[in-house]
Amino acid sequence: MHFVSIRVITADVARLVGFYERATGVAADWATEDFAEIKTTSATLALGSTRTVGLFAPGSAEPAANRSVIVEFLVDDVDAVHRDLTGFAEVVAEPATMPWGNRSLLVRDPDGTLVNFFTPVTPAALARQGSASGH
Repeated sequence: MHFVSIRVITADVARLVGFYERATGVAADWATEDFAEIKTTSATLALGSTRTVGLFAPGSAEPAANRSVIVEFLVDDVDAVHRDLTGFAEVVAEPATMPWGNRSLLVRDPDGTLVNFFTPVTPAALARQGSASGH
């Protein structure tokens, strides 16, 4: 089995794609106006329209209702991401170094999903960097 992607359902694919393109610096790969992917070297974030839900199971997913998932990105410089997203995204937690050694920034995407950008900064966290654990 291979973990391929996480799909976020949204009522406004273009708006959400615009956020993630700016936040990651990665251009989206559009399949249709209802589906796009942000592909990084280690994972893919799929963004699908509410119109695609009916193809799977009508009513099974609803946009902007997540309160349990945090999308995480390993970045070179959390503070640079913070500067770029200030005024563009809702900052939930300013950059801070966590007890496990990652410097993290927590924001909300336009649909309210939490997004954590983190950079390992302690020797122990740098040693774990290969696992890309965003804790």
